[in-house]
Amino acid sequence: MNRALRLHAYCSPDALKIDDIAMPSAASGQVVVHVRAAGINSLDWKIRDGFLRNDFPLPLPVTLGVELAGEVIEVGQDVPGFTIGDRVMGPMAGLGAYADFIAITSNTLVKTPASLTDERAAAIPVGALTAWQALFEAGELKRDQTVLIHGAAGGVGSFAVQFARRARARVITTAQGINAGYLRGLGADEVIDYRTSSFWKLTRDVDLVLDLVGGAALANSWQVLADAGRIVSTAAPDIAAQTPPGNRGTWFQMRPDAALLAEIVEMVEQGAVRVEVSEVAGLSDATAAIERNKTGHGPGKAVIVF
Repeated sequence: MNRALRLHAYCSPDALKIDDIAMPSAASGQVVVHVRAAGINSLDWKIRDGFLRNDFPLPLPVTLGVELAGEVIEVGQDVPGFTIGDRVMGPMAGLGAYADFIAITSNTLVKTPASLTDERAAAIPVGALTAWQALFEAGELKRDQTVLIHGAAGGVGSFAVQFARRARARVITTAQGINAGYLRGLGADEVIDYRTSSFWKLTRDVDLVLDLVGGAALANSWQVLADAGRIVSTAAPDIAAQTPPGNRGTWFQMRPDAALLAEIVEMVEQGAVRVEVSEVAGLSDATAAIERNKTGHGPGKAVIVF
């Protein structure tokens, strides 16, 4: 049996169902992975609720999930470096991680160190790669610059705070006040409770805003930018239309990068980067766990175990 959590209709109470789907086989350049854990991301409920159906139309039903950890059970042709039995982790190039067994291009994966459980491994790929690429590639963050991170206590934000701190940037964050201690422990210089304070009244001359939230947070961020500052958003595909004249705004999407992921995993192994798993849910509770990701959850990343 190959169970999969699939989206059958947008904006429906019964949108997500656990289906039995065909077993995959490995094409050239692919491996089949027995998924042990998969990370939950805001993309799941944004797709479910239809927010992205015009920008990214999908043929339904479709299996959700964009990152995983598990064990290789089949190796296709032209796959160097992996053998049956290897524990692996990585992002998907698209959707499909919420299944017992998936076929995936091997060059997106890295081997999972023995020191990492599958649950912690599944919490790393998308959040860590998104944070690093958004900060340093799209955002061009440099030492001694100031970065403002919206949604800093989540799966991407938690890594972004740590990476920015390691780069010797000044790190300002917005989050729920209950997460202030957690974020300071990750390296935030300042934590602004977005529910009780207006960040745009408290900070100025920001070189980079990393927007992981969208909406009002993005709309109010233009006024805090330094003259040469920019906003990189993972939450607003239409940021170009929202960017005022004379400002710089970029929508960012993570790309798989196995070499970079391997470097980040080594940082985690060495204790230089912290991974926070906020919740571990079984597949039968996955629909509710995805809803909790939307309405509020603990710091870090929630994962589904199979």
